[in-house]
Amino acid sequence: MQPHGAVRVLSNRVRRIVAPNPGPMTGPGTNTYVIGEKDMAVVDPGPAIAEHVDAILECVGDRLRYVVCTHTHPDHSPGAAVLAATTGASLVGRTTADDRHQDLTFQPQAQIEDDERIAGDGWTLRAIRTPGHVDNHVCYLLEEEGIVFAGDHIMNGSTVVIVPPGGSMADYIASLKRLLDYDVRSVAPGHGELIPDCRAEVEKLVRHRLMREAKVARALAPAPQSLDTLVVSVYDDVDPAMHEWAKLSLLAHLIKLEGEGRSVRSSGKGEEGWCEAA
Repeated sequence: MQPHGAVRVLSNRVRRIVAPNPGPMTGPGTNTYVIGEKDMAVVDPGPAIAEHVDAILECVGDRLRYVVCTHTHPDHSPGAAVLAATTGASLVGRTTADDRHQDLTFQPQAQIEDDERIAGDGWTLRAIRTPGHVDNHVCYLLEEEGIVFAGDHIMNGSTVVIVPPGGSMADYIASLKRLLDYDVRSVAPGHGELIPDCRAEVEKLVRHRLMREAKVARALAPAPQSLDTLVVSVYDDVDPAMHEWAKLSLLAHLIKLEGEGRSVRSSGKGEEGWCEAA
């Protein structure tokens, strides 16, 4: 495991620093990636923890041009405003509506668009919009090396939670498949180690989500069932301690099925329930 604050060289253009925020949803901690040697970019500066920000600043010196964020969850972007204020670097990414789970300090001058590029000496990052985990999620492809910085679109060692309404299971699965339209060879996830085969990983993740979706569909009955009831049967292979998180992705599956005419939402006795479509 990479020590927090240490700089690990991953390639000629990429280094990684792991933030000291380990946990059930962050694994060893948030991965911060440093791109380039002369004019540099930082991808996902992570939380604004002083020791982590100091480790990034020590690595980049006075060469930082861009601070790039995949999305604005609190474990990925709060360090961006601090780095920009300290170095004058430009903020790159997208914002979204405040759902009480976003870092509101991240305010880029413009929203980066699909396939837009930023570049420095010897490197080019191409934005690939990947809504799903949240609607402002963007992956960034280092075109010279075929490495995609995936934020929470793909994580190594844990499953991405989809949180409606900003998150969408239909969008997530479509965004996974989008990566296969690009020359992506390996994945640099927001949490965990490098994943060497992007295509195999995407195919595995899509298969997993569709298998879970089929399980959700089988669990539906004519009478409405609550999320609390459904999560027990649909996620019986998951530690019950994680069921509160699993209910968010379960809801995302149900909303996707509802959009396809395969599930129905109903309210009764003050509690929302879900049942199979007639």
